[in-house]
Amino acid sequence: MNEISNRQNVIVMGLGYVGCVSSACLAEIGHTVFGVDRDAHKVQSIRAALSPFYEAGLGDLIRKNVTGGRLRAGTLDEKVLGEADVVMLCVGTPSQANGNIDLSHLRRVCDDISSLLLPRTKRLVVTVRSTVFPGTCETLLETIFAHRNDVDIVSNPEFLREGTAVKDFMEPSLLVVGGNTEAAAQQIANLYAGLPGDVSIVSLRTAEMIKYACNAFHAVKIGFANEIGSLAFNLGVDPEQVMETVCRDTKLNISPAYLKPGFAFGGSCLPKDLRALTFRASRLDIKLPMLESVLRSNEEHLGRSIREVLALSGKRIGFFGLAFKEGTDDLRESPVIAIVEHLIGKGRDIRIFDPHIQLEDIYGSNLNFVVSALPHIGKLLVKNVDHLLSSCDTLVIAQKPLATVGAQLAGSGLPILDLTRISANPLSSVADLA
Repeated sequence: MNEISNRQNVIVMGLGYVGCVSSACLAEIGHTVFGVDRDAHKVQSIRAALSPFYEAGLGDLIRKNVTGGRLRAGTLDEKVLGEADVVMLCVGTPSQANGNIDLSHLRRVCDDISSLLLPRTKRLVVTVRSTVFPGTCETLLETIFAHRNDVDIVSNPEFLREGTAVKDFMEPSLLVVGGNTEAAAQQIANLYAGLPGDVSIVSLRTAEMIKYACNAFHAVKIGFANEIGSLAFNLGVDPEQVMETVCRDTKLNISPAYLKPGFAFGGSCLPKDLRALTFRASRLDIKLPMLESVLRSNEEHLGRSIREVLALSGKRIGFFGLAFKEGTDDLRESPVIAIVEHLIGKGRDIRIFDPHIQLEDIYGSNLNFVVSALPHIGKLLVKNVDHLLSSCDTLVIAQKPLATVGAQLAGSGLPILDLTRISANPLSSVADLA
């Protein structure tokens, strides 16, 4: 047992897969744990040092820690709650008919906790392990626990897979904690001090959102592999060889590359190849709904950017960047051109500076694309950043500038909309551009 020095008294509400595994593993690393569940069978199983269901390695942990006095189960009461440092909520949040999550179990256990809380000399941290949408923890704190100034709330999502849950807990791939206070978040992070890896301490809402992002990404990866595999098989290609080779690229494919919120994609490769893949699949009567939706998703993201720009005050709008990304003069299917084309139609006065675009040096399909979309492109381009800043009321960043240029843009005093990143307040004079 890898015991930790910072032992805490933890109540776990809900003894399903997440709650039972969390209870046994927290006890295993040295905490004192009390499990609570409405299902009498689960409680009685823990008391008898038995697992209420099969999960690899769980039975041995329960037997060891019940025998050792670190793991108990029973009914929540004022005495048990009064001794607790942490109450960990591991109750279900099932889907409703419309797809929304049902929070009735979560609210009920919070009501139970609130009704039994006596005046405390130490703070109680209520930790939501259940999967909930961003804002849920804040709502619980502001409603059910509104009358308590000695209760903090933390989101601590779980990443446990049935069949390997004990190993996933003891050897975590990701540990995430977000709280209404730094002290509360750190207290929950300390629960895992005996485990390998660092705890990611984030904002409360970020912690809630991360679980959804992870599960959605896992689903996307499975769907992507299955669609590529289906098309490959029907083209006489070995699907496993394709995906095994794709996964060998840890610089672009299996990596953080491209996994950063920002602007829409464009260029001469991604749109063209997606169209080719889905066209060929259609000729083979194969439906690839995920791949078919990628261009539509990109167009919708571009539409959001257009609406953001249209909401800007002032008619004179300057764009930093015209190519589909920084470091190139490739204008083919650049999302910036689509925005500029739309804005001109809405009567906006546009000026553009791109450090790599010299109209006289552009030729072939590159020139044909931009001239077809923006016949008067020569009148829109300016020669330098100074000219750009002096000819606009508002600045749109469409590609990431070099640090020195970023500092110049940020120091201009102009309101800035940065399309290359996601921000809660996208219209601002962003000093962090540099």
